[in-house]
Amino acid sequence: MDVASFAEIEQDFNKRVSTIVWCLMTTVDGKGRPRTRVIHPLWEGTTGYCLTGPDSFKAKQLAKNPNASFGYWSLEHGLVVADCVTSWEESAAEKQRIWDLFKNTPAPYGYDPAMFWPAGAGAPGFGVLKLKPWRIELHGLQELMAGAPPRVWRQAV
Repeated sequence: MDVASFAEIEQDFNKRVSTIVWCLMTTVDGKGRPRTRVIHPLWEGTTGYCLTGPDSFKAKQLAKNPNASFGYWSLEHGLVVADCVTSWEESAAEKQRIWDLFKNTPAPYGYDPAMFWPAGAGAPGFGVLKLKPWRIELHGLQELMAGAPPRVWRQAV
């Protein structure tokens, strides 16, 4: 069932992603094959952020195809799939803001990025990958058993 606005699923989306925390990120390699890894995004409304290296393997794949799918699942909370277009944050001020957002958000949803980049947000190899979903789907076992369709939000284009 399509929803008219993100506001209709926002509370449930936030509860699920902040509780499940870790998700599978799927990109496409140079030969068109899917490649999946575990990642830890943090979301502000319909924008997600991942702290990761801009020289990483995933970055090389995203340079060729910026689309990625992020899938969360737990038995208790159900499924979230966010299909996104990704981009790299270039602004030093915004990179610092996102660093602080991760650091100041209580665990397990937030964490201290200095564990990976002790030199801070200006460290070589530190990057902020921005996630802009064009489609978000929420579903769960209870809904499935009740015959309810997934709730799907699509970004208007």
